Amino acid sequence: MTYLSADRLIPGRGEPVADAVLVMSEGTITYAGPRASAPPPGQGEDVLHVPVLMPGMWDCHTHLVGSRAGLGLDAVLLTPPAVAAARAVGDLAAALEAGITSVRELGGYGPELAQAVAEGSVIGPDIYGAGAALSPTGGHGDAHRVPYPWVRDCSERGGVLQTADGVDECLRAVRLQLRRGARVIKVCASGGVISDLDHPEHRQFSPAELRAIVEEAERADRIVAAHCHGKAGIMAALTAGCRTIEHGSCLDEEAAALMKEYGAVLVPTRTIFEGILAARHLLGEQSYAKAVAMADRHWEAIATAHEAGVRIAAGTDLGTSKPGTALSWGRNGAEASHLVAAGLTPLEAIEACTANGPLTLGPQAPKAGQLAVGHQADALALSACPLEDITILTDPQRITHVWKHGEPVKQPTPTQSLG
Repeated sequence: MTYLSADRLIPGRGEPVADAVLVMSEGTITYAGPRASAPPPGQGEDVLHVPVLMPGMWDCHTHLVGSRAGLGLDAVLLTPPAVAAARAVGDLAAALEAGITSVRELGGYGPELAQAVAEGSVIGPDIYGAGAALSPTGGHGDAHRVPYPWVRDCSERGGVLQTADGVDECLRAVRLQLRRGARVIKVCASGGVISDLDHPEHRQFSPAELRAIVEEAERADRIVAAHCHGKAGIMAALTAGCRTIEHGSCLDEEAAALMKEYGAVLVPTRTIFEGILAARHLLGEQSYAKAVAMADRHWEAIATAHEAGVRIAAGTDLGTSKPGTALSWGRNGAEASHLVAAGLTPLEAIEACTANGPLTLGPQAPKAGQLAVGHQADALALSACPLEDITILTDPQRITHVWKHGEPVKQPTPTQSLG
């Protein structure tokens, strides 16, 4: 059993608790609340006192692809899988160090790496992977700079890209990801920024193809996450039954109302926009121009969704394995600051980083993301309160302790007795 006390406990959903206690046993939270109502620690049991406790954070949009040669999909395609997986080990460690205890991986080697993490071969967050992102030929998930047979070969050998055209190929594409162990299905319902020949506002996949993907996923209790920038893609994805919208750059009041009606979740990924704008050299001129064109609209979209009451979950879209860049793993907590800049309160931003994370997985969601009895014992200790300075979540050094499933995975300071 682990017995913790804190000056303030932020539960993930609901108001913070002053002078609080958190008790974790066998990977589950058995008490979280005021110290006055807490069970006493066991005889001789160490009690760690920290300034602030909060749930482990979720990054609901990541890519474990191991690329170090820029952001283009051609670089991803040309990175050997074994090299990508080896680099991803460092990425996962960096995420855990930054307080990320769960990731939803939306195009990469997530299903395979999830197995390695679960068995203890690799140290990292829990991974809920999609396998390859599904794209029509010539769409956002197609590597436009390499010969098409190479892309098809990548699809057939279980790589990070999967093209599918027509209903039958879309059904098979979903089944191939399920065969890999995908916990969520990812589709490219609009063009993208880093892809060369498509436009972010252009809709991709036909209504019949999207419906087939969603229905096949639903048969296996998986939801579909839809990459969408343009409004046409957003509306088509929602109408087809996709239940998370990734990016949502051109979301307006009508689209927000439809998201609210369907209970869909927005994962805005502002971190990737800020990273691209700060690291122009990593992109070609065309992709950089698309990012600039979308950037201001994206701020407006987040604010519109928030004002409409759409659930927002934090995701970064980080995927490069080169350390020390604006797009490197370990910067995952920056999304909270961006959400505050878009109009969320610090408490709402923390909810987006914690309690709202499992909502992006539908029936596959674990009971996690909150410091509440019966929930998975993923917790962080912080040196100061992020409700007063949200940028604390951006700095891994301010995250002093991390517990995953009740086990300490980052604990640089010795335990001390409660005074």
